[in-house]
Amino acid sequence: MLTGNVPKHLTVGVRTGFLSAFKEAPQVWSRVAMMVQMDARSHDVVDLGAAPMPTKNPQVVQDFIEKSITVKPQDWYLTVSLSANAIDDDQTGSLERKARQAGRNFDKHIQNRVFTVLNGGDSATYGLCYDGQHFFDLDHVDEGADYQTNQDNEYALALSLDNFETVKVAAQKFVDDQGEYVNYDYDLIVCAPDLERTAYNIVGNPEAYDTANRERNPYSGEFDLLTSPQFDSTAWHLIASSEEIKPILVAWRKSPQINAAWFDPQQEEGGIYYWQWHGRYEMYFGDWRLAIQGNT
Repeated sequence: MLTGNVPKHLTVGVRTGFLSAFKEAPQVWSRVAMMVQMDARSHDVVDLGAAPMPTKNPQVVQDFIEKSITVKPQDWYLTVSLSANAIDDDQTGSLERKARQAGRNFDKHIQNRVFTVLNGGDSATYGLCYDGQHFFDLDHVDEGADYQTNQDNEYALALSLDNFETVKVAAQKFVDDQGEYVNYDYDLIVCAPDLERTAYNIVGNPEAYDTANRERNPYSGEFDLLTSPQFDSTAWHLIASSEEIKPILVAWRKSPQINAAWFDPQQEEGGIYYWQWHGRYEMYFGDWRLAIQGNT
């Protein structure tokens, strides 16, 4: 709350709004997350899994393998206040404008939380995958699946050209619950800002940056790059971002909006104006095959 107890904002002649810039949140989170629109307090998100493959025998009846996860949006609030005196004595009107714009920080919150949850996918901090494992795990298996060997999308490899190749090859060998290769298009590296230079050399340098003979780099121009400050300093993930389904699900019940705005004339400093925003959403893990972890 900003009141007359902050002297400079009540000094005649003081101008505000020139020392702090508001940064719009780019919607890059949509590369790794998708909204699941909800019309109830909670939903069971159900998928029938991969379709069976053809056989020569018309008598063979093949089943889909059902998988599900329960999603429930959470309530998120943002309440700010300004004294009437602070508004009156602000020559530029910046204080009230900034207070009214505070609700735009929901965009930043969603962005930050998507990448925070993705970064924490190797633990149960933000929930589990539909198969009961961590999203990034050594032992993924779909109950009733045709494949018998557990699949691994969790690697402890520092980002380098050779290690990127190891992770990429592993991702290309993922199979669906029918035992068929998924053939997802892994096209995006997401990493901490600390790794941006190395990641750029992988996705943008036409030559192998880490060897003296400078052989051609087959991955140059084939992948996009995003950095996220929410990632641990050694974390990097390879994502199939162009697929219709994304690795992170955003259970979306209510878009952030002003929930209430009121004035309390009984407060000091000429009374207090309040603004409160409210939204309902939460992040969950989707298909683990859409993302593979490097080092965290």
